[in-house]
Amino acid sequence: MTNTKGKRRGTRYMFSRPFRKHGVVPLATYMRIYKKGDIVDIKIRGFVPLATYMRIYKKGDIVDIKGMGTVQKGMPHKCYHGKTGRVYNVTQHAVGIIVNKQVKGKILAKRINVRIEHIKHSKSRDSFLKRVKENDQKKKEAKEKGTWVQLKRQPAPPREAHFVRTNGKEPELLEPIPYEFMA
Repeated sequence: MTNTKGKRRGTRYMFSRPFRKHGVVPLATYMRIYKKGDIVDIKIRGFVPLATYMRIYKKGDIVDIKGMGTVQKGMPHKCYHGKTGRVYNVTQHAVGIIVNKQVKGKILAKRINVRIEHIKHSKSRDSFLKRVKENDQKKKEAKEKGTWVQLKRQPAPPREAHFVRTNGKEPELLEPIPYEFMA
């Protein structure tokens, strides 16, 4: 069998939905106005969560790209799946993202347009920003006391010296079995 050349080849698991999260409910279903006593027919499972459409994206935001198989419109190419980029343009239903892509020996900054179903805010920078705040607080306290403070992250030190209890059993010396030539 020859090599397939489709845009979505090799994405059987990449764009598949999680267990009991298949299908899609259009956004219009959420926007309908219901009166008391109306029978609401929304599938319990398989819809795109409303929070996906309520998130606000601004220029400069860092976002993670993850293609959602139920929404084919505005889906990113498989090479951008799992990548992180920066928003440079915002439209009604989509955003423009600058993403780094390796092409042979070069890394190019590509500009792609992706619908909001396929992106989410990245948490990659949260730990760094938290550390910056903590360091500022430490600096402020050290300045008041007139002391020096270590702000660099330190690797985990080796374990402290401690005694190992044998519970009355003698330690056993382990060594390799000597080699014997068998003819």
